[in-house]
Amino acid sequence: MYRYDEIDQALVNQRVAQFRDQTRRYLAGQLSDEDFRGLRLRNGLYIQRFAPMLRISIPYGLLASRQLRMLAHVARTYDKGYGHFSTRQNIQFNWPKLEQVPDILAELATVQMHSIQTSGNCIRNITTDHLAGVARDELIDPRPYCELTRQWATFHPEFNWLPRKFKFAFSSSTSDRAATRVHDIGVHIVRNAAGELGYTFYVGGGLGRMPMIGHQINAFVPESELLNYSEAILRVYNRLGRRDNIHRARIKVLVKETGVDAFRELVETEYARLDKAPLRLLPEDLERMRAHFVPPPYDAAAAGDGSLAKMTAADPRFASWARRNLHPHRVPGYHAVFVSLKANGMAPGDVTAEQMDALADLADRYSFGEARSTHDQNLVLADVAERDVYALWQELSALDLATPNIGLITDMICCPGLDFCSLANAGSIGVAQDIFDLFEDLDYQHDVGPIKIKMSGCMNGCGHHSVGHIGILGVDKHGQEWYQVTLGGSAENDAALGDRSGRALARDEIAGAVQRIVETYLEQRLSEDENFLQCYRRVGMAPFKERIYAKGDAAAEAA
Repeated sequence: MYRYDEIDQALVNQRVAQFRDQTRRYLAGQLSDEDFRGLRLRNGLYIQRFAPMLRISIPYGLLASRQLRMLAHVARTYDKGYGHFSTRQNIQFNWPKLEQVPDILAELATVQMHSIQTSGNCIRNITTDHLAGVARDELIDPRPYCELTRQWATFHPEFNWLPRKFKFAFSSSTSDRAATRVHDIGVHIVRNAAGELGYTFYVGGGLGRMPMIGHQINAFVPESELLNYSEAILRVYNRLGRRDNIHRARIKVLVKETGVDAFRELVETEYARLDKAPLRLLPEDLERMRAHFVPPPYDAAAAGDGSLAKMTAADPRFASWARRNLHPHRVPGYHAVFVSLKANGMAPGDVTAEQMDALADLADRYSFGEARSTHDQNLVLADVAERDVYALWQELSALDLATPNIGLITDMICCPGLDFCSLANAGSIGVAQDIFDLFEDLDYQHDVGPIKIKMSGCMNGCGHHSVGHIGILGVDKHGQEWYQVTLGGSAENDAALGDRSGRALARDEIAGAVQRIVETYLEQRLSEDENFLQCYRRVGMAPFKERIYAKGDAAAEAA
């Protein structure tokens, strides 16, 4: 993984000192709330319902074991003993005291972590495929390109006050596991017919109150031009994006109102007039960055000992977990292991200090000292030898981190909702628990197959509800919590927005409605090989809508 040089460390240390002084002046009454607001947001600090919330950056989801231990220390020392992994691959702490935040940032800086640009109208954390570097379907490791983009974007003087927040995601695999087309810029690393590396650029994706799928604006940008082409897009947006209406300030609105073809022409014009030499990536730049992401010292001959097949045959519980939580590795004899943060009784994405400490130890023992966060709020140990998988499973089980539900209905994406967030209209965590209770039977979940439930407590869409196979959006109706349901969304290769089913449902109706949606799918599917999304796209909304509202509408008529 990337290691800071002296410049990186000095920059982060200086930011900590700056924010310490800004916080001191604010607490002394020398800075107004409005003056301090922009400063704290640039340091990842929000004011939530009950306490500040601090968002820590995890660039492209990569965590060293020492960083996991530091996050555990922060959770234990400055919070209530846990953290929350978000859909941006970051981690959030929901209970820090404002006066202690500079101390938290100072401790994080000792392990090359920070909260710079995790909020505010700037370029946010760069994300990518959580299987980067180990996936079999990968063209090339995208993380060096992510790091180059991160360095370019950090404190970029021209793009430090954009019309609105801005998000990048990278993929270089045949399967889009980074939700690239719901980002402001999605970059696919590709080869052209001549065998040259380059990028396909998608622009104008995003969720929130106006969800949109990104549009391809250039099928092939040469490898050397990553930063130049990104600069051209950002310049167009910075110049023409709206600043008079926060709800229409994202680049997706500019692309829609301008038209994709006209926007593409604006970008190409800007790109043509750039002085490209300063940002052109030379071969030595790329090789220097790739040197930070060399593969670990695999020993495929020793690692692939046949124990996986033996133990799956001998232990049904292990076999159930291996079926869902292991992913093929590009190196024979190794596996990527998904650590489920979706156990019964825990909010999706939450992890305790004790679990983080233990995971750091497991990463050191079994995965070359590294772990990864995913955009669907789980963790991955990406380089586990086959001979170690069974022992790792036993230890994860003891930590309540081995729920065998990756990709299944209880592997929900869920924002903190009204339990924490000052913007939320409705709760999310309680609804997630209700759904988990209904579908706790793992055999039943496996029979149902892959279904992605994504839930947000408000229109900002932090839980990606717009692109859920089943999307749930919390809304406020006269001070009460209600929920809208959408079906058929996807953030993957077949990216699409879900279709709204109809009227909102009351809090006590929503879990039952999800159950009836699943029952309808099981009745309608052609075979076990037809997954939920395929079935929905074949039969349409009608049979699902009829079942969603049948019980509630009948009760309303009887009343």
